[in-house]
Amino acid sequence: MNTYLGLEFGSTRIKAVVIDEKAKVLASGSHTWENTLSDGLFTYSEAEIWEGLRSCYRSLADDYEKKLGEPLTSVTALGFSGMMHGYIALDKNGDLLVPFRTWRNTNTAEAADTLTKTFGFNIPMRWSISHLYQCILDGDEHVKNIDYLTTLSGYVHYKLTGQRVIGVGEASGMFPIDSSTTDYDTRLMQKFDTLIAGKNYPWKLRDILPRVLPAGADAGVLSPDGAKLMDDGGRFSSGIPVCPPEGDAGTGMVATNSVKVKTGNVSAGTSAFAMVVLENMPAQLHTEIDMVTTPAGAPVAMVHANTCTSDINAWAGLFGEFAEALGVKLSTGELMTMLFKKSLEGDQDCGGLVNYNFLAGEPVVGLNAGKPLFVRRSDAAMNLANFWKSQVYSAVATLAAGMEILRAENAEITEMCGHGGYFKTPEVGQRAMSAAMGCPITVMENAGEGGAWGMALLAAYTKKKCSLGEYLDEIFANEKKLTLSASEEDKRDMAAYVTAYKNMLTAEKAASEVSL
Repeated sequence: MNTYLGLEFGSTRIKAVVIDEKAKVLASGSHTWENTLSDGLFTYSEAEIWEGLRSCYRSLADDYEKKLGEPLTSVTALGFSGMMHGYIALDKNGDLLVPFRTWRNTNTAEAADTLTKTFGFNIPMRWSISHLYQCILDGDEHVKNIDYLTTLSGYVHYKLTGQRVIGVGEASGMFPIDSSTTDYDTRLMQKFDTLIAGKNYPWKLRDILPRVLPAGADAGVLSPDGAKLMDDGGRFSSGIPVCPPEGDAGTGMVATNSVKVKTGNVSAGTSAFAMVVLENMPAQLHTEIDMVTTPAGAPVAMVHANTCTSDINAWAGLFGEFAEALGVKLSTGELMTMLFKKSLEGDQDCGGLVNYNFLAGEPVVGLNAGKPLFVRRSDAAMNLANFWKSQVYSAVATLAAGMEILRAENAEITEMCGHGGYFKTPEVGQRAMSAAMGCPITVMENAGEGGAWGMALLAAYTKKKCSLGEYLDEIFANEKKLTLSASEEDKRDMAAYVTAYKNMLTAEKAASEVSL
């Protein structure tokens, strides 16, 4: 039986799964971890990385033996994924020059701004090149000794295979990618080398970055030392093919079958982000939009909102407390279902009610800081249906504003896969998100198995003769799903709400700058 192992280093959990040829999960394991703040920077120690890997593997191996009645000693292929971006700089001996700096660090604002202006391409603060250039601006001594610069998944892959390679989707969070070559953008790489020429470092940028590989490419095999790093019990075999390491955005696209042009996925939970696979790069620079790629190298536009359902949860808690004071005890699920369904009775303009769910800043709408704010017209129809419809729309209004930018670039979207808590109540979230995205929204019965499963699929795709999209269509052929499209009335309602929402942003900005 062919089996495939995928392991993903998430921000709070490391998870691993083994799947069969039909992508059924045979066993799974996990390890919980959390970043620490050290010297003002978010990091995970080197010891935590390897102990986390071994702990997760032990959990997986135990589950495998329990369910299949035999020890886990080998698989057909495997792969590693991790939280994208960040900064891992190694010397010529393969040792860390500084502790791993995660994507959460925001000390790179100056570097990101300068690079964006220099490249004419949006470079977010969390990208690896921003971290590198900030170190250069800060005069960090270790920079001259860099022999290899990579990400968390690239680092794990390197240590377990000896190969300095990376998947193209993950690479697109390090440095801009030219999708026509599925490699780093040569023109922008030359601009960077020119920018730092006066520093006289003994390396050029391409010298220290990992080699870029598309999904399905040969990325080496698990070395004997790598096998020991995973399994200190010594049972797991070396010599197993390992696919190119990928980032969590890429594995999310794979796990939702969203890698083909004009498709995408939208995750709506505590935060929200939409990933749209484009035919062509946008003609203009938009700092509100992040450009990455699929694991096959197609350009992807990302619209990210820092807050989605958190304000909904806060208001639902208040309503639940009121119900309990009246002697009615409702579960969170029952309460949310009732409130979400009630929103369908709301007026076109939510009765003149506008809610801002900003617990933090939202760059998409030009806010560096945020504060939750509820506003209503003097003649507003203040009732439960309108109030909750405003909450449901508020959760996706920032995404809707970002999608307006993409539509102005003539980006065509045929369908998006939705996943996350926003879609738990049938129909309601899908209708609102469809109106915001301007396309049908599909929710799968399992809403995807997560990033580790997506990574296992990429391992299974190794050496396949078809395209990644064709392979995933085969895997997802029997997946139960529900697709809904917003009605013309839904689209009109969302457009009216977003217009009012944008018109009042000056009030939200003023509120965010005042201390209570």
